[in-house]
Amino acid sequence: MSGGEVAGIIVAVFWAILVSFLAVALARLAQVLRATTKLVAEVTEQAVPLLADASTTVRSARTQLDRVDAIASDVQEVTSNASALSSTVASTFGGPLVKVAAFGYGVRKAMGRTDPGTERTPRRTVIVGRSVPAPRRRKQKG
Repeated sequence: MSGGEVAGIIVAVFWAILVSFLAVALARLAQVLRATTKLVAEVTEQAVPLLADASTTVRSARTQLDRVDAIASDVQEVTSNASALSSTVASTFGGPLVKVAAFGYGVRKAMGRTDPGTERTPRRTVIVGRSVPAPRRRKQKG
């Protein structure tokens, strides 16, 4: 055998080994693609019902939000009606009640009566920066 024939055999063996590695790699790639295809099919089978359920849930939520919107508008209307009623009652009864209370106070003052729980204390004036003198006591004659 000459040097060229040995080199040819080495190259042929190298190509055989390279083709074997490529065949193994392609076989594994085919397995990965089959597994991926199966996984995608299973996910699709599970996703379609989930999407249908999600669609139903969204429709239900939209219906509930429409109901809540109607309730909120009714509450707003009731609130405005209560406010109008409150202002009407205040204007109708408020003025006369104030007048009756003022009349009662005037009659009480005119009669010279005061409530038993209230005692009059003299007012004191406080000047900032000065101390207030203690109240003076009158000497009792005894």
